[in-house]
Amino acid sequence: MPRGLILGVESSCDETAAAVVERGARTLSSVVASQIATHARYGGVVPELASREHLRAIVPVIRAALAEASVTLSDLDAIAVTSGPGLAGALLVGITYAKALAFAQGLPLIAVNHLEGHIHAVLLQQREAHHEVPDTPALALVVSGGHTHLYAARPNGGAWHYTLVGRTVDDAAGEAYDKVAKLLGLGYPGGPWIDALARFGNPNAVPFSFSQIKTKVHLGGKAPRTKAAATAPIAAMDARFLFSFSGIKTAVLRYVELHGLREGVKARIAYALTHPHPPQSREEALALCPQPVLDLIASFQHAVVGDLLRKTFAAAESLGATRILVTGGVAANRELRERFTAEAARRRVDIAFPSLALSTDNAAMIAAAAWPRYVAGEFAPATLSADPALSLGTVPAE
Repeated sequence: MPRGLILGVESSCDETAAAVVERGARTLSSVVASQIATHARYGGVVPELASREHLRAIVPVIRAALAEASVTLSDLDAIAVTSGPGLAGALLVGITYAKALAFAQGLPLIAVNHLEGHIHAVLLQQREAHHEVPDTPALALVVSGGHTHLYAARPNGGAWHYTLVGRTVDDAAGEAYDKVAKLLGLGYPGGPWIDALARFGNPNAVPFSFSQIKTKVHLGGKAPRTKAAATAPIAAMDARFLFSFSGIKTAVLRYVELHGLREGVKARIAYALTHPHPPQSREEALALCPQPVLDLIASFQHAVVGDLLRKTFAAAESLGATRILVTGGVAANRELRERFTAEAARRRVDIAFPSLALSTDNAAMIAAAAWPRYVAGEFAPATLSADPALSLGTVPAE
């Protein structure tokens, strides 16, 4: 009987990752090569540089994952790889190498949706904590630098089925974090910097707000022509569960200009380039940012987390969901975890997060998501290629 060992490969954005997971429930290894240092000077991911770094890292990362798991390629039962969504060039590096390995070893290849991988990061975390994963529907919030989506997730015979119930119509929440951090001269990725500095500011100092999203008459219910537009139509979606984070970025910019808070930006950029981690004490924070900037940062985070919280729990109530899964890079945010946990307790709703290591992009979640497909014999064809705009599950009809 096979051990159910799956090698997962992830290269959708700026992390090259490989992991070996047994039967979707036990992580034997997880190796991630980060490109933060490469992209930090640009304040965001440069696709061409990301592809180049994946090419450099893919072979040693997979070798390290196999060595850490104390297995060889001949011990594997399948190879899983992220097929989308993500950066086309980055995805192709992982897909091409995974296809070559699978062909050479005579192993089945399993294509995994990156978004489903994030959801399975929570399920993997629960299995590894020796908890049975409840066989009940859940609402999943996938929130990261590239995605802000709400899914109704339903288990069915070991597999999971998803229905999109909400999403961003423009920028993802994590992207808003990165762009505000860049505007203020903070480090990349922006999430950890803003989360660390927000502790020292007044979250009520700047009254940011989110208005209800309305469809544009001239668009006929379709999303604007943004990178999120191809993900799914919004005509039939409940506007209460749609997100938009482009407006708050503009509001931060206007506030900075109006209150003359650009002073010190160059010094903060220099600090961020030489310090991989944000300040951890009030004294260090004040040495880097004056109090008005700290108040702005705290207010920005408070508003974004509040919007995510309100719409997620409104969707859960509307769907009658008693379980909420929160995952993706922004799920590592301290304030988000605290406020979501408190609200779930108040509403008597179960809530689960992945570990911090499984929140950001990794390959263990890809291998875990592949296990149900392996059991069902759902293997990728030899023609598998990257799908940068790959959607997950069923979507509302236009």
